[in-house]
Amino acid sequence: MGHLDHAAFGWLTPVLSYAMACVGAALGLRCTVRALAAEGRSRRNWLLTAASALGTGIWTMHFVAMLGFGVNGTPVRFDVPLTLLSLAVDVTVVGIGLFAVGRGAHRTRALALGGLITGLGIASMHYLGMAALRLHGTVHYGPALVALSVAIAVLAATAALWAALHIKTPAAVTVASLVMGAAVSSMHYTGMFAVRVDVTPSAAALPGATAMQFIFPLAVGLGSYLFLTAAFVALTPTAHERGTPAPDETPASRRSEEDTRPAPVRGRPAATPEPAA
Repeated sequence: MGHLDHAAFGWLTPVLSYAMACVGAALGLRCTVRALAAEGRSRRNWLLTAASALGTGIWTMHFVAMLGFGVNGTPVRFDVPLTLLSLAVDVTVVGIGLFAVGRGAHRTRALALGGLITGLGIASMHYLGMAALRLHGTVHYGPALVALSVAIAVLAATAALWAALHIKTPAAVTVASLVMGAAVSSMHYTGMFAVRVDVTPSAAALPGATAMQFIFPLAVGLGSYLFLTAAFVALTPTAHERGTPAPDETPASRRSEEDTRPAPVRGRPAATPEPAA
């Protein structure tokens, strides 16, 4: 059995991967807050931005952590199409979860369903990424730790969606993103501790790309996307700053409130306030 190293570069990859998860979570939450304060096409666009930011942050966390992964006795390569598929799956299922809670009429039911779908999608991304590994040997998983990693993914996803619905202030978003980053990182390393590799020594060349050939440039590109998105969100004025009424404070709602006010009695002038002494 080959010895697995989960931190070949020391604390660099765990800390950096956690930071990427936190950035993605913070962006996803802020964009969802913007979406819930908007309507129509604007709400859809903010939800799409939230899905891409949160999904990208989760995926980047996983593969930045994988930069530090190694197995004694065999080189490690990555299957490029499967790795890209894991990214597509991640962003798609996160989008489904966010749209479920952002556009659903029954929030509690949508939260439970969206959390389940998103959590299973995050776990699928993780294990698709692991299936993309190419090495001389056979990979095995401990069922108990795999089940625990999936449960953590579902709980983390549900907590993220709940936070998107209920947390509004920047300080609360910061705290929530730190907690979510820790949850996503815990899911990743729980799944990694479930891995066992039986190494079969061989001199044959492995298919696929090395981490530095493929994973590192892609992670840098996606990390740059996250920071550009952060700048875009920070520079885009909120509905409050533009003076736009919130969805529940539209002109139609104000007119309906005015319609409920008692009308003056016909034939009598409306009462006017007495001037202050």
